[in-house]
Amino acid sequence: MTLQSTPPAAFHVMVKPRGPICNLSCAYCYYLPKSRLYPDSQFKMDDRTLEAFTRQYIEAQRVPEVTFGWQGGEPTLMGIDFFRRAVELQELYRPPGMRVLNALQTNGVLIDDEWAEFFRKHRFLIGLSLDGPRALHDAYRRDQADRPSFDRVMAGLSALQRHHVEYNILTTVHAANADHPLEVYRFLRDEVNAPFIQFIPIVRRANVSGNQQGTALASTSVTAGQYGDFLTTVFDEWVRVDVGRVFVQIFDVALAAWAGHRPGLCVFESTCGTAMVLEHNGDLYACDHFVEPRFLIGNILETPLLELVGSPRQRQFGLAKSDTLPRQCRNCEVQFVCHGGCPKNRILIPPGEEYPINILCEGYQQFFTHIRHAMDLMVEELRAQRPPAGVMARLLQEDAVLQQRFRLARRNDPCPCGSGRKYKHCHGQR
Repeated sequence: MTLQSTPPAAFHVMVKPRGPICNLSCAYCYYLPKSRLYPDSQFKMDDRTLEAFTRQYIEAQRVPEVTFGWQGGEPTLMGIDFFRRAVELQELYRPPGMRVLNALQTNGVLIDDEWAEFFRKHRFLIGLSLDGPRALHDAYRRDQADRPSFDRVMAGLSALQRHHVEYNILTTVHAANADHPLEVYRFLRDEVNAPFIQFIPIVRRANVSGNQQGTALASTSVTAGQYGDFLTTVFDEWVRVDVGRVFVQIFDVALAAWAGHRPGLCVFESTCGTAMVLEHNGDLYACDHFVEPRFLIGNILETPLLELVGSPRQRQFGLAKSDTLPRQCRNCEVQFVCHGGCPKNRILIPPGEEYPINILCEGYQQFFTHIRHAMDLMVEELRAQRPPAGVMARLLQEDAVLQQRFRLARRNDPCPCGSGRKYKHCHGQR
């Protein structure tokens, strides 16, 4: 197939100004090993690279709003003056009428009043990594001296809150916290006051390179069953008490798909390739999870960013997601929302298939099937031009009716829940 070298109207580049350098050494981090790609580097983006990227990134976007995304490693290790310069360059190259935004993902350890004041002044959206209450967070998120990080992260959060910085929480779901969904969710909701939460599954291959090679998984990884149980348990609480008050990314993605819209998140798009990574020296990679020599697109100091983004090679990388979708996925009832998930998690080839399937497949099937009824109700609310939060009252009413049926059910009656089992073998034994 011949691919046209036409860049998309809009795309996103995640910038890693300090590459993989971090002040934590999280047990499940796939990016720390990337330091091997640049053995003689100091891992600090210089002004020439920063200016070139800022100019090229703004010029390449054919939309009225552009977001600069900063990540790592730990981006705050660059120091606050680097970001003052970044904002200065953004204003220099921003054309009239364009809005420029900044989003920065951080472990929060270095965030103090000075950082928080800067973020507030320049309207940065801060993503804070927090894996739950102390014991669950500190299980894997420790520093290089194996010291826990929870207290330092919470101090950073307090600084953000004092200065009214807009923030959301990124929580990874892994072997240590996956069996505690309500403990994690209620902590984030009630103690952290998180307005927006991302639940990102940890699926890491058991190799030292951090590359997408091999089929064995690291012990920190979540299983498909654990992830499905985690999401469904959190959803059942959220959909009855928190709709419109707490926003959970994967729930928003699901509602968008049920309403007939694009999911708006790369892992659930039908194709990918429009979310790239810029390393500290100007190297552009196809994706954050594919920072490997074979997925290096080029360097923006040698080839214009727009040309790299629109290259046939990058276009092929994006289309491979749908082109290699297993038959099992194509025939799946929830394929319209999942689209096979992130290609990095397609690890094992089932019998009779040509391509590997997502290791989290069963978890996604469980979750998306479980939420179908609630999603249908929320879509009905939207089509009636009412907020989807109306689903809470409807489900509470349904729950009351179901509880009444449970009370009237006899031991050998079919269980009112619809499981197909006798009541005494289902809800009757609880």
